[in-house]
Amino acid sequence: MKTKTLEVFCILIFLLVSTTVYGQSQLFSGEWKFNREKSTNIDNRLFLAKITVLQKSDSIFTTRVYENDYGEQYPFEENLPLNGKECKIVIYDMPRTSKASFPSGSDALNLESITAFNGNYGPDSLKTRETWHIEDGGKLLKVDYKSSYSGGSAAGTQYFDKVK
Repeated sequence: MKTKTLEVFCILIFLLVSTTVYGQSQLFSGEWKFNREKSTNIDNRLFLAKITVLQKSDSIFTTRVYENDYGEQYPFEENLPLNGKECKIVIYDMPRTSKASFPSGSDALNLESITAFNGNYGPDSLKTRETWHIEDGGKLLKVDYKSSYSGGSAAGTQYFDKVK
């Protein structure tokens, strides 16, 4: 009798964990295009124009496309585990360290990055924290961000419409 109870308990735990992992596996996946009308604190310098996301239960792969006011685009890809482990890549000769995680009991995704670059007065780094939320039944990606470097800081909210 104890063996049967233990088996049922193990199956229930497995189903509960599987459902949670499956539920998050596609939360942010898709192609997202910047919505300028809804977004705040956006100037005409470099901004995130679109994001393509492939999310799995344990990782998130993004292709970010930044755009300047002349329409020139600068894409880069990043593959991050969702356990908060730091990963390093190089973007256009700029080293970048990033990590991603889901806060306990939340469906928000936290992303943190530090990108080193050479500024007007020598070496500098851009520190960014993003919190991603899905809204409007999966049609809208809301990104709250805070960025800072030696020349100043910026904070705001960007919205992205789901394209596919």
